Amino acid sequence: MVNGTLTVAGRVIALDQDFYLAKLDDWSPEVAEHLAVLEGIQLQAAHWEIIQAVQQFYQTFDLSPANRALVKYIAQQLGKEKGNSLYLNSLFNGQPAKIVSRLAGLPKPANCF
Repeated sequence: MVNGTLTVAGRVIALDQDFYLAKLDDWSPEVAEHLAVLEGIQLQAAHWEIIQAVQQFYQTFDLSPANRALVKYIAQQLGKEKGNSLYLNSLFNGQPAKIVSRLAGLPKPANCF
């Protein structure tokens, strides 16, 4: 990453000041992989399951979920064993709403600092 950009497969991807995609259309699984490296995360199937669910949340509600909404939505979609704070925190370094939204190519959740 250099000066608010990320280069993925020869494409320069613009990032905002919080390292979220400047243009949502720039998202791809490869971009998510590169962003995950910046977070110290190696994406596994469990991460992708949550990323895809959060993308569905965004398509449905036109916003990125805050922590409480994220936990509730994941519980509804994937079951209570995955829709709980401990599980999500373990996958996303203690900041699930912020990090999963970033990796999913979505805007920063409104109430995350």
